Amino acid sequence: MSIAAAVLVWLNACVHLLIMGVEMFLWTVPRVRGSFGTTAEFAERTKTLAANQGLYNGFLAAGLIWGALASDPVGFQARVFFLACVALAGLYGAATSSRKILFVQTVPAAAGLALVLLAH
Repeated sequence: MSIAAAVLVWLNACVHLLIMGVEMFLWTVPRVRGSFGTTAEFAERTKTLAANQGLYNGFLAAGLIWGALASDPVGFQARVFFLACVALAGLYGAATSSRKILFVQTVPAAAGLALVLLAH
């Protein structure tokens, strides 16, 4: 795997670890609520849903870390699968929630996927 592809795989993993932390542990914190434009009441009512969503983001991060560390062909297959999952989830999130997700999730995953495929 090329250095650029490896960097993007790790970057995507770190982004999803961060998302996991925010959604699972910081959802009701005022600064987080401000970035999502939610009220304290809404955040309190939805914190279980956000934690569940965060757990799934943690699974994406775990898969990307596995792909980054595993030797090929398994590592390559894991990188492709989990980057594709992230990109598709980002497209869905952008279509249903916020277009910002395209830049936070879809673009880095698609770029990483392209580099992983080109390096193989």
